[in-house]
Amino acid sequence: MKLSPRHFRSLTKSLAPNHSFSYLTRFQKPAASSPRPFSMQAQLDQQSFPPKVFFKPDARRDQEQLIDRLCGENKFKEAIEILCQQKRLKDAIQLLQHHIRLPSAAICSTLLQFCIRQRALEEGKRVYDLIRRSNFVPGVFISNKILDLFCKCGSLEDARRLFEEMGKRDSCSWNTLIYGYAKIGRIDEARKLFDEMPERDHFSWTAMVSGYVRHNKPSDALELYRLMQESGKVVCNKFTVSSALSAAASMQSLYLGKEIHGHIIRGGLDSDAVVWSALSDMYGKCGSLDEARYVFDTTLEKDVVSWTAMIDRYFGDGKWEEGFLLFSNLLKSGIRPNEFTFAGVLNACTQNTTEGLGKQVHGYMMRLGFDPFSFAGSALVHMYSKCGNMETAYKVFRWLPRPDLVSWTSLINGFAQSGQPHEALRLFKSLLETGIKPDHVTFVGVLSACTHAGLVNQGLRYFYSIKEQHGLAYTADHYACVIDLLSRAGRFGEAKDIISNMAMKPDKFMWASLLGGCRIHGNLDLAKQAAEALFEIEPEDAASYVTLANVYATAGKWSEVAKIRKMMDEKRVVKKPGMSWIEMKRKTHIFLVGDQSHPRSKEIYDFLGEISKKMKEEGYVPDTEYVLHDVGEEQKEQTLFYHSEKLAIAFGIIATPPGTPIKVFKNLRTCVDCHTAIKFISKISDRRITIRDSARFHYFEGGSCLCKDYW
Repeated sequence: MKLSPRHFRSLTKSLAPNHSFSYLTRFQKPAASSPRPFSMQAQLDQQSFPPKVFFKPDARRDQEQLIDRLCGENKFKEAIEILCQQKRLKDAIQLLQHHIRLPSAAICSTLLQFCIRQRALEEGKRVYDLIRRSNFVPGVFISNKILDLFCKCGSLEDARRLFEEMGKRDSCSWNTLIYGYAKIGRIDEARKLFDEMPERDHFSWTAMVSGYVRHNKPSDALELYRLMQESGKVVCNKFTVSSALSAAASMQSLYLGKEIHGHIIRGGLDSDAVVWSALSDMYGKCGSLDEARYVFDTTLEKDVVSWTAMIDRYFGDGKWEEGFLLFSNLLKSGIRPNEFTFAGVLNACTQNTTEGLGKQVHGYMMRLGFDPFSFAGSALVHMYSKCGNMETAYKVFRWLPRPDLVSWTSLINGFAQSGQPHEALRLFKSLLETGIKPDHVTFVGVLSACTHAGLVNQGLRYFYSIKEQHGLAYTADHYACVIDLLSRAGRFGEAKDIISNMAMKPDKFMWASLLGGCRIHGNLDLAKQAAEALFEIEPEDAASYVTLANVYATAGKWSEVAKIRKMMDEKRVVKKPGMSWIEMKRKTHIFLVGDQSHPRSKEIYDFLGEISKKMKEEGYVPDTEYVLHDVGEEQKEQTLFYHSEKLAIAFGIIATPPGTPIKVFKNLRTCVDCHTAIKFISKISDRRITIRDSARFHYFEGGSCLCKDYW
């Protein structure tokens, strides 16, 4: 394409507003009293020819001569740079096409550098074509830049062709192509080139070692690292040893990691922050947290990445207290946490359902002014949703400028598990209207919402839409949800049909969902079938035995209950004890069934005795249906009334001022009697009581639960 005089004038004139150039726009000499720096305009002012010479339509030769005279080599290069800075690579290349001299190495280098920076492959190829057509012979430096562009843009075939055509190559040429192959996973070709290299430097070794690590070949990476050590020709640098440490961490080989640590000390690299970070990461992933902490503590210049990595290692190892304490130390250090730090701490709060600490982190984030577009905002929504505080979760969600799918899904799942299924389904409808595509986790929340609301037909429509409308594959979680949905409604035939036609083998969650439905509806035959399948999958899980025993107990088949107890004894299956806990003034109080170990145990039992009388006056009748002992009703009632969650609630009421909300957590599902009793307690004590059991949240207030007894 030829650049017309009018196009050239427009192109160069567009540079004038922000720069000292005003190419050919006016030929007016400056006043003598107005000295100004040397510029392209100054060159223009010194010309004696009339403007019409440039604007002749057919004066191609005159135009090129004029451009060449006006745009000296330095100024021409400067014009190219300005266009590149304005991200106008195409215009810069068109300008180069009309430079009558051969393109210089400096101008070509400038253009190629901007092409590399912007990953502009097509524009880079045009520069390469211009070089070849102009008979300009590029040196190794320019050829390496073109090679680098091809490799970084993934055009490996062009890169290999250029590499073969290069009359002269240096180590940079070899390293660039090796790195290009290694980066995209063509590791065997990279190794072949590496072996053919006339002379290797530390960049060559690092490219290969890091390539093996990146593509999950840690043993090959360490073998190559060993060969490098044995060669004695190359001194390790921080990048090579960091890659080797990553390989040792990937293999979880503490022995090899310590060996590399020795090389680091002998090589004098033990003062580098990058190396120390890799060392700490290696020790942490190899399960040696004490040594990881020692490396962290002895690092002189700790940045936020080092702090975040060490905090995450504690959380990953289940050492929550140490992780939270280190986060507190980070805040005191004066180093500003980043979004990764906040997200990691908030996820730890989520897993521990420590909403109080999560609120403190939230407050610090607001004071610090964190970016609402970052994924730390999604972590906040997730934390509040998992802790059952849906009001705050929704406020944070509404505050986010552009909520991502994680935020939407967290909120949908949160409402589904908090007794607000219709709100969850409304949100799902809003999600679809935004154009964001739901994933399989989103549909787990949607199906759970339908299950807890008893919306069987609507839930089935959502289930079939997963594949038919949204093009997603069914997961085991989807099947478990729809089987739970049908079983709760007593539609066992449809549930069995889905199990029979599944593309996958039923897992423990599907059979457990079916067994749970059988318990509700007293389906003895199907309950036995589901339980036997669970005994094979997880023979040591007591929940299956207990649920089946509940089904038999409800039917009055005490001989069958005794058989199950005997089976548990023979297999040494121990029922997991029910445990509830409540947080009070940053201290966790734990209760077991019939527990009398708490310092205020007498007050707790006295309170329960008093409120029991009031409850019965209000119409409470203990539900002894699921007590797995063939004993008298009075003894059954006594056993029920000292369940762990009732003890925790009683302590919460006597230990807090009137009207204070109570939140209790339990490791097992809440039983029917406790659910009924807590409704009465909430009304008599005038408290809002939240119970988070192993499956969901229950919100009791004024004598009713938000789940409306469908759970």
